[in-house]
Amino acid sequence: MLFCILQVVDMRWGVRDEATDDHMTTELCMKEIENCQRLSMGPNFVVFLGQKYGYRPIPTYIVSSELQMIRDELTASGNDATLIDTWYRKDANAVPPVSVLQPISSILINFNNKRIPKLQAEDQAIWWDTLGKFQKLFRKAASTLFQQGKMDKDAMHNYFMSVTEREVINGILSVKNTKNHCLAYIRQINNINLQNLKKASLFVDIINRSLDQESTKLLANLRDERLPDKIETSNHQKYTVEWIGREGLDPETHEEYLKHFITHFYKNITKLVDRAMRKEDSSATGQIVTEILQHLHACNNSVKVFYGREEDLERIRNYMLDDSDKPLVLYGEGGCGKTSLLAKAASMSTAKEWFKNKRPVSVIRFLGTTPDSSALTPTLISICQQISYNFTLPFESIPDDLVPLTAHFKQLLTMANEQQPFVLFLDSVDQLTGTQDKVSWLPTRLPPYCKLIVACACEQSNPDVSREYFILRKMIDVEEQFIEVTALGEDLAMQVIKMWMRKACRDLTNYQWRLVSNAIAKCSLPIFVKLVFAEICRWRSYTKPQETHLASTVMDSIMMLFERIEKQHGRILVFHALAYITAAKSGLSESELEDLISLDDKVLDDVYQYHLPPVRRIPPLLWTRIRNDLPNYLSEREADGVSVMNWYHRQFRDTARERYFKNMNMAMYFHSNIADYYLGIWGGGKPKPFKYTEIQRHRFNLTDKEGIADRKVPVQPLVFLTKDGKVARYNLRKFGEMSYHMVRARRFKDLYENVLFNYEWLYAKLSSCPLQAILSDYEDCSIHLEDKDAKRELMLVADALRLGGAVLAQYPHMLAPQLVGRLLPEISTNPNIKMLLNACDDKGPTHCALVPLYHCLHTPGGPLKYSLEGHQFAVFGFCLTSDFRYVVSISNRFITWDLSTSDMTRDVNPNIEGIMQQLVLSPDNKWAGAYTNNNQVVLLNTLTSEFITIENPLAEAEAVTGVYLLTHHLFVYGASSWVRFDTRGNQEQLFHSPVDGKEWPILLIEYYSLKEYFIIFWTGDLEDDKMMLYSYEETTQFDPLEFHSSIVLTKDKNTAYACITEDCYAVTKLVKNQETKKMGYRTRTS
Repeated sequence: MLFCILQVVDMRWGVRDEATDDHMTTELCMKEIENCQRLSMGPNFVVFLGQKYGYRPIPTYIVSSELQMIRDELTASGNDATLIDTWYRKDANAVPPVSVLQPISSILINFNNKRIPKLQAEDQAIWWDTLGKFQKLFRKAASTLFQQGKMDKDAMHNYFMSVTEREVINGILSVKNTKNHCLAYIRQINNINLQNLKKASLFVDIINRSLDQESTKLLANLRDERLPDKIETSNHQKYTVEWIGREGLDPETHEEYLKHFITHFYKNITKLVDRAMRKEDSSATGQIVTEILQHLHACNNSVKVFYGREEDLERIRNYMLDDSDKPLVLYGEGGCGKTSLLAKAASMSTAKEWFKNKRPVSVIRFLGTTPDSSALTPTLISICQQISYNFTLPFESIPDDLVPLTAHFKQLLTMANEQQPFVLFLDSVDQLTGTQDKVSWLPTRLPPYCKLIVACACEQSNPDVSREYFILRKMIDVEEQFIEVTALGEDLAMQVIKMWMRKACRDLTNYQWRLVSNAIAKCSLPIFVKLVFAEICRWRSYTKPQETHLASTVMDSIMMLFERIEKQHGRILVFHALAYITAAKSGLSESELEDLISLDDKVLDDVYQYHLPPVRRIPPLLWTRIRNDLPNYLSEREADGVSVMNWYHRQFRDTARERYFKNMNMAMYFHSNIADYYLGIWGGGKPKPFKYTEIQRHRFNLTDKEGIADRKVPVQPLVFLTKDGKVARYNLRKFGEMSYHMVRARRFKDLYENVLFNYEWLYAKLSSCPLQAILSDYEDCSIHLEDKDAKRELMLVADALRLGGAVLAQYPHMLAPQLVGRLLPEISTNPNIKMLLNACDDKGPTHCALVPLYHCLHTPGGPLKYSLEGHQFAVFGFCLTSDFRYVVSISNRFITWDLSTSDMTRDVNPNIEGIMQQLVLSPDNKWAGAYTNNNQVVLLNTLTSEFITIENPLAEAEAVTGVYLLTHHLFVYGASSWVRFDTRGNQEQLFHSPVDGKEWPILLIEYYSLKEYFIIFWTGDLEDDKMMLYSYEETTQFDPLEFHSSIVLTKDKNTAYACITEDCYAVTKLVKNQETKKMGYRTRTS
């Protein structure tokens, strides 16, 4: 089953007075048409044309030379041109200069004054009268200039054109493919009664109390000639109806035409959607090609505005051409320009001087910018698919699970060759989601003809942001492989801004340039430079000095941007829209954001304070305007199977939190509203109450204080079902967001009842998400909870799920038996657990008929925490890392487990014959070593999963009996000798036993530095279990110590506890004597 989102934007609904005031209505509509054409794969423009040509505004921007020509013509013909001087001001910052129509309220100050309707009405009347005068003057002058040959037809028509015609031109007439994207509906009303001007003016253009013939002629040309010639006949429908009575249209009389229109519209919209879905290559090949193109476009867009950084580019070029087998890391603070530098390098990687006579395979990913590059697993899959696509390999062999997928990716890299080298560019690796280990999957040793460049954030003052960078430092311990991307510097930053201004056809006054220079002197980070550029592009040459100011930090610049957008679009609307995006755990889709704002009566009361809407929802055009003022600051990424919006730069998210969530009550308000949305309280047609504003009650003579309205938001079931009741898909958005917001809204009772102690929720989420996603809900709640009893209940259920994790991962329908079998003893003292187990008894049998009557499984709280299953053969080695976070185990393969989640994080098959034995870890946990029963030693890099195998490491094929690891060295020993290797497997030194290996074979060697170590020998005879300890410090050998059966040394290796006689179980404490170089007796205990 295919799913797509259909979003409708009404170009006439939601145009605020502010848009009329600054004459942005036309530009706004044109941008939205362009946006629809860019985003929609199906229908993107539907026009409804009647007999009204519509509003004909005067141009907001006119090239100053053209306006002067018009002014001269008006003056020459005896017309007063002072109106132009009053309302248009020359902007010399535009290149060439442009004259700008001034905001209405800058001259008529009460135009937007809704609080004093009388004054507002007076100023609005003046404006509409002024507009009429402008229209006559412009059209007269334009017609004359056209006749004189001084102006072409299109330029002349610009002064006659309506907004509707401009929309049709952009939406249909200038479009190549109208068949798959456009629909047109025409309605002709015969015999309109012009005697009733008030009603007739709703359907036709009226001027001077009669039909506007000029508008009628222009409309006829558009509607009856140009439009039918362009659009497909099947996409064009015309209706002719009669004028009825005084009202003109009557629902009963015109019912047949209305029904036909509704049916035709529905069928044609679904037809275009279905056609687009059929044409869309939904195959894996089609999807990967789309993914590649998206990142190539992003790369191209970044390169368009790139300037400078020659030294860094030269270092990257040298890396590309040298024989280094390590990745190259670009690092720096947020907003320093890592993305742009990486994009520039990627664009140059195909240059002939870089790869002469070769066909490099470039893999470019700007992580977090597309749905398939947000989480690690889909990102790796798409990279594997791209490489497979280039070599015509089947996609079916690409694994879905992360551990084998990582191994497959590294195997594909070995396909690089001299003629087809691989170059991989991965931006923002620290932004990957879906795993705690965001970078450890990266190969640290690349195969021949393969290069890898990654970018990640690093801020010395913020360890959390720098976490991945420090891990990369451990993985790639070569200083030359790291390039710090720093601020541009004042000179380069000014050059960049001037270049961008030239491309934007803008300039500044000398005073304004000095302001820019002063700001750049304080901060020259590329993100700051970009924010400055966006601000100064708005400056006119006539802008007052007090209105031209710049911040000196990134956060203050973003604050200024938010403040400007709030003033322009309404503070409450912008405040709440951006707060919802900031509050969301993983972002919001556009439809989700519109739904949330439509449920937020604080916003609707502000938007609709002076009128009553036909549908109590937020007009989509309002969010569109805000989004257009945040270009490239919001990114689209995948979350829970949906494309969502989120802040692209961390600085924007931090600033939004600082601005909108300073008041914790407001933060809880937004989290609570999002929780209600995913609960589905008002979904599926359930009307939500609201209160009328005082202005509404007064203006519309309302007697009721409250009303109710359906907000047209969807229901939020746990599972979406097909018509025949089968599972179509799970509501992953609900699973991903609801618990998070309930915790932060401190609605713990709702959280317990609907999520954490709700059987249906647990079963549905377990059926569609990994167990860790459920456990993280419990952990998140526990962190924010103070009630000890509730915390204990949470941990009991979470631990029960952990204990049953191995079973539940394979058989989620066993959830009820697992919970009941483990938690039954806790039912009497824990009310929430009782509620959960009652639901297990009641609803569990629908999934599994097995219902335990008694406590039959391990109860949480005991010593058993996890059942770690993954080895196919017996486990012969098991080590905890020094931070107690991970467990490494061996059989014929290495498997690493995360003890905080019980997840398998590594599964490495070294392809050896036999079983590995005696697992050891290095002190820094970076290396794991083991030997096999076939005289092989395997050394594993636990960070990268890379390994080396050393065959027959001892002289004369002596059998290996043990291994030991230091941070940079591996020791392998047999009965009579041992060898030191470096971590690349190179032999450094051979050592021989100080005693006869046949009489006293080596049992154990442990080093605590290269010059300090000890050796334990034993007779090898279980009947005569004698042992001997040799201890070495620097060049000193302590006298041998003989003991029996066993010995334990303290961490400092200065004290030993040993059995010294055969027939006594007494343990003797022995302490090193530095003077006598012996181990001396201290005490004897039995």
